[in-house]
Amino acid sequence: MPETVIAPPLHRLLDELADFRHDIHAHPELSYAESRTTERVVARLEEAGLAPRRLEGSGCVVEVGRGDIAVALRADIDALPIDDLTDTPFASTVPGACHACGHDVHLTALLGAALVLHELDGQLPGGLGGRVRFIFQPAEEVTPGGALKVIGQGALDDVPCVYAIHCDPNVDVGRVGSRIGAITAAGDTVVIRLTGHGGHTSRPHLTEDLVYALAKLATDLPATLSRLIDPRHAISLVWGQVTSGHAPNVVPGDGMLQGTLRCLDVDGWNQVAQVLPDLVDRIAGPYGVDVELEHRRGVPPVVNTEDEVALAEAAVRRELGEGSVLLTPQSMGGEDFAWYLTHVPGALVRLGTRTPGGITYDLHQGDLLVDERALEMGIRVFAAIALRALGIEEERAGER
Repeated sequence: MPETVIAPPLHRLLDELADFRHDIHAHPELSYAESRTTERVVARLEEAGLAPRRLEGSGCVVEVGRGDIAVALRADIDALPIDDLTDTPFASTVPGACHACGHDVHLTALLGAALVLHELDGQLPGGLGGRVRFIFQPAEEVTPGGALKVIGQGALDDVPCVYAIHCDPNVDVGRVGSRIGAITAAGDTVVIRLTGHGGHTSRPHLTEDLVYALAKLATDLPATLSRLIDPRHAISLVWGQVTSGHAPNVVPGDGMLQGTLRCLDVDGWNQVAQVLPDLVDRIAGPYGVDVELEHRRGVPPVVNTEDEVALAEAAVRRELGEGSVLLTPQSMGGEDFAWYLTHVPGALVRLGTRTPGGITYDLHQGDLLVDERALEMGIRVFAAIALRALGIEEERAGER
């Protein structure tokens, strides 16, 4: 790995930051309840002589350097409502809450990058030559995401571009996945509630046979969407919960379907929103049931812009070495970083967290383990992107 200007201050901080990440992992906080997490970040930034601004509720923003803003870097800070199934010394101490998506790595990497760049700002003649904004964002794990509230509080004011990282347990530590264009998918929640006149299963003709209507919606709605929408949009409607009835010989009077609707691009996402209500009514209509559709719009796809991807990839190669960047496939998962990219250009890259030759874990699972070296890689990636956006050539920075 190249020895860049980032390395010396990072090496002095790395043990402390590893402990910081372990502490955050042991004390996870759910969306919009990240008070302790916020205070820990704010306290460390203030200790370094910086002046973070607390956001409404939770989260914070801080700037390093002077002059015009060159770039913003964002990390999410919330945990998931699942149990930690690992047996690490820093496993979650909070029942039903766990950093199973790597946000503890994201936020600690962002904190580390802020501390490293703050130190470099005091060392380099003329400082950084610009400002970097660091956004510690709450509530990524709920829809439509905390990003909207953070943007509403001015997090992107005067920002020309913005970057984020996301842990990827399918990629080896030391490597970073990247792609131009959509790197995640749109993700919505669809809830359909049916009500009707129930009765005995021996006389279905005297009822609305609600379970049959529910089954038709469960099977026909995903299939019909695939025929109404251009298949290149890759619409996916998958049910996660089907609820109705309490006895085998009773036609129930109510039932519910709940699922997620995902799409690879914005055009398809918007088209689905237009056709879904009519399609639900057409499928359920022949059965006489009353239908209530709740289509909760989630997040659009994260669409990485070409110039910003080029900058990030060049920065990563310079910092982690040739061969450190790979083309990553588009994920069908959602990420509220997408909202930032509806305002300014930017990119999200995937940070490898898998131990080479080791187990491939999955995100949003309580057994997720992250290779400890991923934290250093995340700090390097964030800091390297910022330096390149500032126009600082790292190989020359040490000679200033």
